[in-house]
Amino acid sequence: MHKIALIIQREYLSRVKKKSFLLTTFLVPLLFIGMYAVVIIMAMNSKAPQTTVDVIDLSGQLAPKLENTSTITFRTLENGNIDIEKRALQDKGAENQCLLIIPSDVLNTQKVELYNTGKQSVAVVSTIESKLNNAIRNILITESGIDVAVLDKIKADVSINSKEMTADGEKDSSSYGAMGVSFFLAILIYITLFIYGSQVMRGIIEEKTSRIVEVIISSVKPFQLMMGKIIGIGLVGLTQFLLWVVLSLALSTVASSLMSKNEAVQMELNSKIDQDGVGAQEEVGSNDKLSVIMKTVKGIDFGYIITVFLIYYLGGYLIYSALFAMVGSAVDNETDTQQFMLPIIMPLLVTYMLSFSVMMNDPQGPVSFWLSMIPFTSPVAMLVRIPFGVPFWQLALSIVLLILGFLGTTYVAARIYRVGILMYGKKPTYKELMKWFTYKA
Repeated sequence: MHKIALIIQREYLSRVKKKSFLLTTFLVPLLFIGMYAVVIIMAMNSKAPQTTVDVIDLSGQLAPKLENTSTITFRTLENGNIDIEKRALQDKGAENQCLLIIPSDVLNTQKVELYNTGKQSVAVVSTIESKLNNAIRNILITESGIDVAVLDKIKADVSINSKEMTADGEKDSSSYGAMGVSFFLAILIYITLFIYGSQVMRGIIEEKTSRIVEVIISSVKPFQLMMGKIIGIGLVGLTQFLLWVVLSLALSTVASSLMSKNEAVQMELNSKIDQDGVGAQEEVGSNDKLSVIMKTVKGIDFGYIITVFLIYYLGGYLIYSALFAMVGSAVDNETDTQQFMLPIIMPLLVTYMLSFSVMMNDPQGPVSFWLSMIPFTSPVAMLVRIPFGVPFWQLALSIVLLILGFLGTTYVAARIYRVGILMYGKKPTYKELMKWFTYKA
């Protein structure tokens, strides 16, 4: 154990003291936060350009019903000639000007033509479509003898406030929030297992090709070297995650403080609705959306999720790093690793793809259950299911199987590692690896 501890210390300190580690640990989160802040600020302050839409309505029914918006101005051409207006539009070459041709049989065909000198934004086209659809709908409803005003009054707009029944009582719950967290965790665990497992493999290949490993093996056993390297690099990744969590919690505290101030502003805006009309109503609506987002975030048990994440990160890392160590010991360079990499990453890749189709739609189904039990797939599958709620016995069984999977994988990897680490100049095959496994110590 003392020798393993020395190897762990060497692997850990040699990586933690690197400038690259410090930069990625502290600067990367700040860069991401800065990027999101810039995006949010730009989105809040950006204004869509004003677009003018000239309308030639051959039906004579829709043009008067096209109401202007904050970004689109509809201008009806009473006696406009289509060919002349097309040429005029082309000569002007204005990016924010369009020509809308409404045919006489639009109520039957429900097709119109929109001309512009470039490709209009999706928002402009969608707004024009929405205005036309509402106008046609109102005309058809009126022709059917239905009062449009009465119909609009009985229009429903249901908002679901999800509640989860627990042993401690009711608590707020959001499927969209759970889906967002699952999406993030699936990506994070897939990337991290691959990145840190690859670091183990590259480190072993470097020591093997430089023949340093021959000197190290004279002092320690191959199993001790492999475990020391795996645990040491794993602790580097764990340190990085914990620092990211601390930074995230600090930033969350700042965000909560800002949102508390935002709620005070919202109450003030509510009192101004009667005085300021629609403008104030729209501003309050945007603040309501922010409040809903914050309420969704508060309904997520991040402490529980982070704890489970660390357990499955460590378990998944130990399994896959043992496999990566086995591959690194068997080859002389990184090029030769390709034939062994696909079978290793395939379980993670398949589970990652299924997480966005099957598992999020049916997190308690049989496919989700079995994927969260198999040690090679459970690190991704269980983290996808956790935000949706997993029975304790399933979580406990999955962790036990993950530990057993690690012990079995380490046993197989260690038997191949002890032979492969001293093999040079020969490209290994799967058959060769089986022989190495059966060699007696």
